[in-house]
Amino acid sequence: MNAAPVPVLKDLVLVGGGHSHVIVLRRLGMQPVPGLRVTVIAREVHTPYSGMLPGLIAGHYGFDDVHIDLGPLTRFAGARLYHDEAVGLDLAGRTVQCRGRPPVPYDVLSIDIGASPALNAAGAAAHAVPIKPIATLVERWERLQARVRAASRPLQVGVVGAGAAGVELVLAVQHALRGMQVAAGRPAAVPAFHLFSATGRILPTHNRRARARFERVLRARGVRVHAGARIASVRPGAVVVEDGSEHAVDEVLWATEAGAQAWPREAGLAVDGRGFIQVADTLESTSHPGVFAAGDIAAVAKYPREKAGVFAVRQGPPLDANLRRAVRGEPLRPFRPQRRFLSLISTGDRYAVASRGPWALAGRWIWSWKDRIDRRFMARFTGLPAMDADPAPDANLERLAPAGAVRELSGAAMRCAGCGSKVGATLLDRVLSRLTPFPRDDVLTGLDAPDDASVERVPPGLVAVRTVDAFRAIIDDPYLCGQITANHCLGDIYAMGAEPRTALAIVTVPLGPEDKMEALLRDLLGGMVKALNEAETALVGGHTTEGDDVTLGLALSGVVDPAHVLRKSGMQPGNRLILTAPLGTGTLFAAHMRLQARGRWIDGALRSMLQSSRAAAECLRTHGATACTDVTGFGLLGHLVEMARASDVDVRLSLPAVPLLAGARETIAQGFLSSLHPHNARLGSAVVNADAAAATSIYPILFDPQTAGGLLASLPAARAESCLRELQALGYDRAGVVGSVEPRGAREERITIEL
Repeated sequence: MNAAPVPVLKDLVLVGGGHSHVIVLRRLGMQPVPGLRVTVIAREVHTPYSGMLPGLIAGHYGFDDVHIDLGPLTRFAGARLYHDEAVGLDLAGRTVQCRGRPPVPYDVLSIDIGASPALNAAGAAAHAVPIKPIATLVERWERLQARVRAASRPLQVGVVGAGAAGVELVLAVQHALRGMQVAAGRPAAVPAFHLFSATGRILPTHNRRARARFERVLRARGVRVHAGARIASVRPGAVVVEDGSEHAVDEVLWATEAGAQAWPREAGLAVDGRGFIQVADTLESTSHPGVFAAGDIAAVAKYPREKAGVFAVRQGPPLDANLRRAVRGEPLRPFRPQRRFLSLISTGDRYAVASRGPWALAGRWIWSWKDRIDRRFMARFTGLPAMDADPAPDANLERLAPAGAVRELSGAAMRCAGCGSKVGATLLDRVLSRLTPFPRDDVLTGLDAPDDASVERVPPGLVAVRTVDAFRAIIDDPYLCGQITANHCLGDIYAMGAEPRTALAIVTVPLGPEDKMEALLRDLLGGMVKALNEAETALVGGHTTEGDDVTLGLALSGVVDPAHVLRKSGMQPGNRLILTAPLGTGTLFAAHMRLQARGRWIDGALRSMLQSSRAAAECLRTHGATACTDVTGFGLLGHLVEMARASDVDVRLSLPAVPLLAGARETIAQGFLSSLHPHNARLGSAVVNADAAAATSIYPILFDPQTAGGLLASLPAARAESCLRELQALGYDRAGVVGSVEPRGAREERITIEL
């Protein structure tokens, strides 16, 4: 008999993907805590390593060299990744408020969201580019490069802030732009650079030897240093100093002292005079037990330190240890940060200065040393080993919850499969009371007046369309899972040319403490209702059960004019084939399971699955679609074979024209296949030139099963291009004409692949 799954007993929520948190995640992957559910809320799925940012700007590193991918890292840690932004806290209710999802409950919370330069000059927020968040800086840096290339004169670039970050930034930007213009044969068009220091010197927290070296470098590179020039305001094309002097600048980069986001203070957490979360030497909030903070957003009351990445990295291990103690109710242990630290500051080219205390060293070997240190740090978060997902059998769960509660939950395997498998009525009533399904006048009995079944009217002259689908959750974000499941199920209705009207939910949730089950069910149904409401479809009832895994589905009803039903059997010779969404969810999530998919690839796949096919279906119908289906579990080729056989035609499919999700080409070529893929691949017997097609690395994508895939439709050739333009204008920017329909030939095979 298999051991009963370990229930979720406590929730640890990590807000932000900063340097301390990535270390915590790696340690949780190496030594998980059975019964602890970890959730990461991050604005970006790739968290930058600040120590390598100047090297990225200077061109020494690529994007992936300097970013830690939270996708595989969170999966390695067994954590849920919510790609969203925290905007507040309910400290009494112990939830995190997010910009685009329901509140996230926590038992223990940790915040590591970094800091941003304080834009404390008039107009700076509108006209200057802060160096953090780094994602914004990288985006603006790419635009600046394009602007320099197109400029008819040398631009003026100003960097405000002459600490280590500002000095490194101005030299890195100069190095990159100078190299770009020289390579383009335009050395005279290299921008001029200005460095503004509010104090009378650069690098005010470093020793005189380090300052002297950088003063010489800046002079040699032609960077004009404006000492004692505190910026009072910024406007397009100029900065104004407090003494009233103006300096013409075309682009302003802001690298002054760090500032804190406002929401921790507004939530009621104790903060210091600059708004940073005050924590004790245990890294726990001085005002709210169970809330921790680390990195730049934290201010250790007992040990004030400047904002530097080295402190965030050093806080990672003690933060991990104290978070584990906190969830187990154990005493926390203090941590004392070092007072001095080594700074390795680059000069744009492959040269750097080492500064610590009173001494400084410089040379290319310093840069090589720094490069090795940085790469060694980053290597800890790549090539993560596959971990056993099953918890240790001897896990002491009673360290996370009262003994009685654990004994009750541990008996889950003995619960009967009849009445005991249903979710409790009280819990369910609380969840349903928070939902607001779409109201429909034709629903006579629904969730507003629950009965043994729903009752609805069918308008005269129309016929009913029914479908049902359910599957295990493919992602661990229940709110997105609910939306994706609804979109997947609605695809069957839209493919028939019908209008969805009502839905019955089918939900299975794992047994756990009642508050955990309630939060999970609330998010699953909340996401589902969001997508259903956008489809003007009423949730009228359903069935919820307990089980080992999260399973979600819908039984849907809709209506259609019987004269306008779209079937698979309507393809006609001469028709063109349009696919409304790219392929690749199967291979990407297979790679994700093995920690081999980049976070941005999975994020792109999620965005595609969250896009409803409603508008696409209407567009296809108005352009005269003759047949339609939704591309789901059988893959593109499987569904196309169904249509060809039902229509008694042959098909010519252009493999290069098939749109793919970002990353799918790489993962399919590396052999990452869904478990359903081998079954779909048997349909390769319907391909005329199967041997030639199989010789291409991308051919297997045709058998890739899709979740919430797009629509595949045939329509008259004369309407194909106008339909495609309208689809793209509606937001289906990856839609494409992927093939054509031909008369039935004498051969048994039906599909010819154009390579």
